[in-house]
This record gives sequence, C-alpha cells and structure tokens, in this order.
Amino acid sequence: MTDYVLLTLGIILTILGIIGCLVPVLPGPPLNFLGLLALHFTRFGHFTGATLITFASIALAVSILDYLVPVWGTKKFGGSKYGTRGATVGLIVGLFFGPAGIIAGPLIGAFVGEMIFRDDTNYALKAGLGSLIGFLAGIGLKLAASFIMTFYFVRALIV
Repeated sequence: MTDYVLLTLGIILTILGIIGCLVPVLPGPPLNFLGLLALHFTRFGHFTGATLITFASIALAVSILDYLVPVWGTKKFGGSKYGTRGATVGLIVGLFFGPAGIIAGPLIGAFVGEMIFRDDTNYALKAGLGSLIGFLAGIGLKLAASFIMTFYFVRALIV
C-alpha cells in the first residue's frame, strides 16, 4: 500500500516539476528530484546513492542558475552594473506579480537601470532584451534537467 502512495506522490511531483519549469512559482527541478526520491523508496524503482546525489546537485545548480542567468544575460548584452542591479530588483519585484511579473520584471528592471545609467533607449532595450533571453535560457535549463529526471523516473518504472 505504501508503495502505491509513494508512487502516486512521485508521479504527481514529476508532473508538477515539469509544470514548474514554465510556471516560475513552482520549483521545477527540485520537485522532479523529490519525485525520484519518492520512487526510490518503493519497490518499483531504486537509484544508487550516487545517482540521487547527482540529481540533487543538478536540481540545486539549475535552481540557482535560474536566478543568475537573467543577470548574466544583461551583462552579456552590454548592460552595466545598473542594468544588472535593475534586472535583479525587477526579478524580486516581479515575484509579487505572478508569472507575467517574473518574465517582465527583469526586462523592465534592466531597462530602467540602464536608463538611469545612460539616457539611451536603444542601449537600455538591448540590456533588457539580454535579461529576457537569460530568463528564457533559464527556463530551457530547467526543462532539460526536469526531462532528464522524468526520463529516469519512467525508465525505473519500465525496467
């Protein structure tokens, strides 16, 4: 009975993990990892300690990178420290406005920061665009990590 409860929990966490890659309020890869962990404690799937540590490390690293990549994108597109700080503040403020705020926050924050630094709309838009591209790259990283963990989850059930 416990096996089926943990299996159901693992499936729910895996599905929520994939959804969490697209909905910034949910931590996608950590939820996928918890799904693998739930499956590990059933008779349906067993993972080695090294595998679990690897997936935990990947989930943690991707979660951290998800917050740093938009800032990196701002810098990569020529943004100054004002744009980088603006993207960070925009991300924090955007958290209070749901998914749209989390997407638009770094873009607007980088734009405003660059406009404070240099009154050049094209320059500020380029830095804001870098922030948006960084945000989308973060989503890509989360999806890649979550799909890999989902693959291992399904494989453990099949094999």
